[in-house]
Amino acid sequence: MARVLVIGGGIAGTAAALALHRAGFEAVVHESHPDSAEDIGAFLTLASNGMRALAQLDASAAVTAIGFPLTSLRVLDDTGTERAHGPMGEVSNPLLHYRCLRRGDLNTALQAEAARRGVTVRHGARLVSVEDGPHEVTAHFADGTTATGDLLIGADGLNSTVREAISPGTRPFHAGQYVFYGYTRAGVPPGADACITMVRGSGAAFGYAVSPDGEAYWFARVTGGPLSAEELAQGTPADWRELLLPLLRKDGTPAADLVAATGDDLMVTNATEIPTGARWRSGRTLLIGDAAHAASPATGQGASMALEDAVVLAKSLRDAPDTDTALTLYETLRRPRVEHNITVSGNISRGTHTPSAASRPSDEDLVRLLEWDADLWAERHPL
Repeated sequence: MARVLVIGGGIAGTAAALALHRAGFEAVVHESHPDSAEDIGAFLTLASNGMRALAQLDASAAVTAIGFPLTSLRVLDDTGTERAHGPMGEVSNPLLHYRCLRRGDLNTALQAEAARRGVTVRHGARLVSVEDGPHEVTAHFADGTTATGDLLIGADGLNSTVREAISPGTRPFHAGQYVFYGYTRAGVPPGADACITMVRGSGAAFGYAVSPDGEAYWFARVTGGPLSAEELAQGTPADWRELLLPLLRKDGTPAADLVAATGDDLMVTNATEIPTGARWRSGRTLLIGDAAHAASPATGQGASMALEDAVVLAKSLRDAPDTDTALTLYETLRRPRVEHNITVSGNISRGTHTPSAASRPSDEDLVRLLEWDADLWAERHPL
C-alpha cells in the first residue's frame, strides 16, 4: 500500500499527510475550501499531548512560530476570588507547552509545512462520493475529477461526507451547550504571563488567556439547547453580546468587561459530539479526527486528539504486516482513548457525572505510543 487519499485539509488531514509522508507513503490532501484558512474565527488550545504528537512529526517549529504558550492555569469563582493557580502541562519542556492559537492559523501553518515537504494539498476539491473496490478506492469530486488510491482517509470534520458514505446512520448531536469565542485588546485585566484563567461563573463557564501583545482570547460555554441554523447564520456580534452579557454581569469576575469590550471579533457555535461506538471503517476507507470522534469542546482536546490520530495511523500502516491489520491495530489503539474524551467532555458540558481517572488510558502508554521509532506491531507481537 503506497497511495493514500486524504479528504480534508484541516488539522487531522494535514497532520495525517505529514505523518504518512514521514512514514514513506504517498499522500495527497483534497480540501474543499478554496484556501488554507478553513475556519478563521475560533481559537483552540493544543495540549501537551498534541504538542508531543507534533514533535514526533518534526513539525514543532511550524506551530511554535504562531500563537503563544500557556504554562499555568488559574481558577476564579463567581466572585472573582482566585481559588487555584498552578502549572499546566509539561512545563519543563518548551516544545510541549500548551499553545493557544487561532484554528485558521494552525491550518495554514500545517499546510505550509506539508507543501515544504512536497506533500500535495489540492484546494477546491469537494468530495461527493466514494467508490470502494477490492483493490483500490476512488474519490469523486464536485468538479467532475476523480482520484484513486490504495486507502482513503476521511478527515473532513464534523459533517463528514466520508462518514455519510460508510456510516450513514451516524449523526453528530447536541452536547448540551453553545459556545462563544471572542478577541479584544480593550478591558484586559492584569495577570500572570502565559496563564489561562478559568472562571466558574453562575451563568456560564468562561475562560481567557492574554497574548504577549495584549490581546485577550476568550470563550464562554452556556448550557442550553442548540441554536438553530437560522440563528447562527443571521446572528451578529451585537446579538451574541446581548445574549451573553446578562449571564456574566451577575458575577464579580472580569468576564462581562471582556465581552462588553469585544467588537466584531465574536462568534458562537453549538457544542456537538459523535456518539461513541460509531463505525470508523469500511473496506479501504477510514475516518479520523472529528469525522470519527468529535467531542464537545469542554476538555479542549479535539485538535490534540487529531494530532495523536495522525501519528498512530502512520505508525500502524508502517509497522503492521498489511493494510487491514494496520487499520484494525489503529482502531484498537485509538478508540478507548478518544471515546473516553467524548464521554468526559460531554459530561462536563451536560453537568453530569464524569468517569473516574482510573478509566482513562495511561499517559505513560501514550508517550510510548507516539514515539516515532517505537514499532507498534513488534511491541504487541513479540517473537
